[in-house]
Amino acid sequence: MNATITPAAERFIRRMLRMSGNPENGFRLVVSPGGCSGLSSEFEVEASPRSGDAVWTVNDITLFLPAESRILLDGTTIDFADTPTQTGFVITDPKNSCGCSSRDAAKAEPAIQN
Repeated sequence: MNATITPAAERFIRRMLRMSGNPENGFRLVVSPGGCSGLSSEFEVEASPRSGDAVWTVNDITLFLPAESRILLDGTTIDFADTPTQTGFVITDPKNSCGCSSRDAAKAEPAIQN
């Protein structure tokens, strides 16, 4: 799997981990088909991965990714938007696009690679 997390997404994940009361927890990101670019997401802060989750560490952040999420996230950029019209993860998949907005690709690091 190869995905990129933008600085905005990383800041949001760190904030959620701090708010959980235990920054050692992991961030479980579940991605499913749907949404404007073909993907939608949900997340939870959890103490440990669930059965079948892969554990990824990016800049000292522990991510728990279910199998389907790993497949869907391959090649994507994971960003976070907090605007008057949208708050949440924005997953840009160059394999899927829509004409409802022309958002410039964010300069993003680090990449999650396997």
